Amino acid sequence: MYTPDEQKQIEDALKDLLLGMREIATVQELQKVQTAFDWALKVTKGKRMFSGRPYVLHLIDIAEISVKEIGLRTSSVLPALLHGVDLKSDYSIDQVKAEFGENVGVIISGFNKVSELRTERISFQSDNFRKLFLTLIEDIRVILLKIAHRLHDLRNPSDYEPALLTNFVHEVKYLYIPIVHRLGLYKIKAEFEERVMKHENPDIYQSISDKIAASMSKQEALMMDFIQPIQRDLIANGLDCTIKWRTKSIPSIYAKMRTQNVEFEQVYDLFAIRIISKSTPKKEKEDCWRAYSIVTDKYTPNPKRLRDWITSPKASGYESLHTTVKASDDKWVEVQIRSERMDEVAEKGQAAHWQYKDGVRKRETDDWLNQVRDILENPEQINFDASSHGVGQAVSDKIFIFTPNGDLKQLSKGATVLDFAYEVHTKVGDTCNGARVNNKIVPIRHLLQNGDKVEIITSKKQMPKHDWLAFVNTERAKSKIKRYLKEQESKEAEFGKAVLMRKAKNWKITLNDDTFNQLVKHFKTPNAIEFYHMIATEKIDMVDLKKFLVSLSDDDKTVKPKPDESFEIKKYLAPGSEDYLIIEEGIANVDYKLSKCCNPIPGDQVFGFVTISNGISIHRLNCPNAASLRERYNYRVLQVKWRESKDNNIFQTGIKLSGRDVLGLVGEITKVISGDLKVNMRSISFDSKDGHFDGKIVVQIKDTDHLDQLMHKLSKVNGVEKVNRVD
Repeated sequence: MYTPDEQKQIEDALKDLLLGMREIATVQELQKVQTAFDWALKVTKGKRMFSGRPYVLHLIDIAEISVKEIGLRTSSVLPALLHGVDLKSDYSIDQVKAEFGENVGVIISGFNKVSELRTERISFQSDNFRKLFLTLIEDIRVILLKIAHRLHDLRNPSDYEPALLTNFVHEVKYLYIPIVHRLGLYKIKAEFEERVMKHENPDIYQSISDKIAASMSKQEALMMDFIQPIQRDLIANGLDCTIKWRTKSIPSIYAKMRTQNVEFEQVYDLFAIRIISKSTPKKEKEDCWRAYSIVTDKYTPNPKRLRDWITSPKASGYESLHTTVKASDDKWVEVQIRSERMDEVAEKGQAAHWQYKDGVRKRETDDWLNQVRDILENPEQINFDASSHGVGQAVSDKIFIFTPNGDLKQLSKGATVLDFAYEVHTKVGDTCNGARVNNKIVPIRHLLQNGDKVEIITSKKQMPKHDWLAFVNTERAKSKIKRYLKEQESKEAEFGKAVLMRKAKNWKITLNDDTFNQLVKHFKTPNAIEFYHMIATEKIDMVDLKKFLVSLSDDDKTVKPKPDESFEIKKYLAPGSEDYLIIEEGIANVDYKLSKCCNPIPGDQVFGFVTISNGISIHRLNCPNAASLRERYNYRVLQVKWRESKDNNIFQTGIKLSGRDVLGLVGEITKVISGDLKVNMRSISFDSKDGHFDGKIVVQIKDTDHLDQLMHKLSKVNGVEKVNRVD
């Protein structure tokens, strides 16, 4: 129950509210306000603020701020009075809509949504919070009502517990100040900033406030003395101008003290004046520069502080001349010069002060807020269909989700619990087994809604599955799942490969490239990894696999030759071939070729490699391809050695030379090769640059001893510095 004094306070407050609305509300609307008050009084009777003040006074105060300071009308006053109604126990939302209209119900629902948002960590993510507000709000009056609420909260700090008040201050600092700045509610912005500073830095605030108050009369005299000479000369020059002045706000002064690292008395520009000319469009630039000339004739300007945004307007459209001049007592004064049109654009247009000070912001947020601002300046538009003005359309494809710690994640609309899990961390997504959404357990497929609080439940036994790709929405989640599945498939493929090799060994069946290609084709798999993966996952029956391999073996499709099975090498027999190599013991007259990649010659250590269709190729042990062939296809490697022969067989190899390019070098080299050693040259090429040469010679020699002798002779030729065999 309320005391008689409290009852009178409540009655007087309501009377003031109704009187203030007489010019903007009909009799029927005022009756609705009275009904809303009756509802509020009924459900909040006896409820008090932390200070002990009746809660219903809090509701009336917010309604009055909405009307008098923000310019809202009856459709916003009603929700201001009713926002304390519990829609679950006091009245249902349908009852509210039936009594007061659809708009009022929408505003109250929206207000409740944004009031439930967790804002403990808002300083880290204020841009996202501003976007979240827009996606949750169906009616612009929700955010305006919230601004009125927070303004009242900061004006009445004793109404709240200290911890709750601190949270409200953070909301105002990081969320509402940027919004009211964008909306052009400059008085509210200034008050917000002062009250935030008063809460966060009370001693500094009071100190600066005392210094301003102590010097107020002196400031007024100083500014009058400063302005009067300018005003006289403006009139004398036929310029019709209005001049305004102010001491900069305490937060602004404190910011300059910190930036400039000075005391209050040393703040560079403590005062600011604005000269606004009443000029025609054709003469406004000329008049601004004439005014600038008059100011700088009277007072010394700081040339470093001139900002000409008239000749070159900002990208935002902002136009003005800014300069800082020194007054008679060495105080610096900031002077802004602009036309009435420029001032209107700067104060109310898209180039408002917030944009040129804070820089370009995300357009999807700003465009919507500019629409809100337009409606504020034209209150007759306040009753409108939100959808027809594009409210929320720019950000409708995004939703914002809270983590248990209060962090905010932005996802695309249609995102599921699993999408959110992958947004938190890849490992959280991989092991996601469900979630608690607003304290209710839901499956991983559950679609999330704006403002949901989500706590992911994980399980060590959980792992990504192919069917997850069917319901995740974000590209991040899809890519992470695909990567995991691919890595898992590769691991399983390695296991499948090991299984196949072990089984083939037990079955005494040798595998080669040709056999493997036929396996892949027979079991209709696109590649090796998929084939091995099917073995690992038992999608290929090992009995069927063995039967197929045996059938291939029966058709003589395996390759590896064995000492006692010379029939396997018969297809390489070439009667009458030059027989200067021995291919393993007991194998003779086989078709082989000396590999061109390394050009082996007698004396080189060599090995044979059974190819699929070109017989046996002979490679040097230090051939560039040797390591790979021996590692990957060891079962196709044959022992090879040179046959002792008195025949004068000739082999081709290459020699590289380099050194100084001296006169007669090529002739001397060819003389050594052809004349001294009687070696046949197949080709010779030399390049010379800056007194240095590089050459290559292809020769035909008998064996490595013959080659070594030739290379030794060449190294003695004048100018030759290096001689190497071409690998």
